[in-house]
Amino acid sequence: MDHNQITEQEILNVQEQWARGIEEIGAVFVNKGEYKARAKEHIKNLYAYDQGDVLFKPTLASDQPFRPTFDQALSYFVGGDIPEDSGFATTPWSKVRFGAQQIKILPDMALAMGNYYFTPMNDTKETKVEFTFGYVRNEVGNLCIILHHSSMPFAKAA
Repeated sequence: MDHNQITEQEILNVQEQWARGIEEIGAVFVNKGEYKARAKEHIKNLYAYDQGDVLFKPTLASDQPFRPTFDQALSYFVGGDIPEDSGFATTPWSKVRFGAQQIKILPDMALAMGNYYFTPMNDTKETKVEFTFGYVRNEVGNLCIILHHSSMPFAKAA
């Protein structure tokens, strides 16, 4: 077995880190802490922006749907430079979880596609969102997101 080969367990671990990070950014925001610093750490640790542009299409972005740079991702998560951004991670979310998904492991990267769910604080109703994530290793061997596409499920017109 190739020791650089990405494993399914690594993908699940990164997804868990991502979910906890989104919850933590919101909690820090609610507690009037350094939520932007927590968001920067989240992006730096989990996305491959240090390797170049990332293919990032967040759920609630339409005027500027693609966010290839670190600063554009930060704006999406906590608000900032892009007018349509109100801070996805500062909603805040009490629970984020990944559900059913398919995972495809390739020689130099891996892909995961499925559903993830977001529960806002002070509510119990989950919002189901569809995702596709692509993962690569960074220069120190950690798994990072190089592709993040997220969208609401298709709703048929009445």
